[in-house]
Amino acid sequence: MADFLTTASTLTCPHGGTIVPAPENTRTQAGGAFVLGTADSFSIVGCPFTTSSSSPCFQLIWSTASLKNSVGANALNQDSQGTCIGPSGVQGDVVIAQTQAEGSGD
Repeated sequence: MADFLTTASTLTCPHGGTIVPAPENTRTQAGGAFVLGTADSFSIVGCPFTTSSSSPCFQLIWSTASLKNSVGANALNQDSQGTCIGPSGVQGDVVIAQTQAEGSGD
């Protein structure tokens, strides 16, 4: 089973912008941080990507969640697929740099 994504995970857009989660979950934790899920909101700050035809990434949308885990059907893990979005559309895939292995909660 792949490691969970939590509020302590390090996620970035492909250009190095920081992804900031706003979790709905306030019960299930892994390593002392709340487990993230597909229903959560994810904003992107500090994306430096700017060209004449594109602007910085501002949102992350997940297309797949963890298929098998111990905390819930919509939980995200290091195998989950997410796409970073800018005003002109898809900008690239999320970069997952840090995860958490343990899960606990109700």
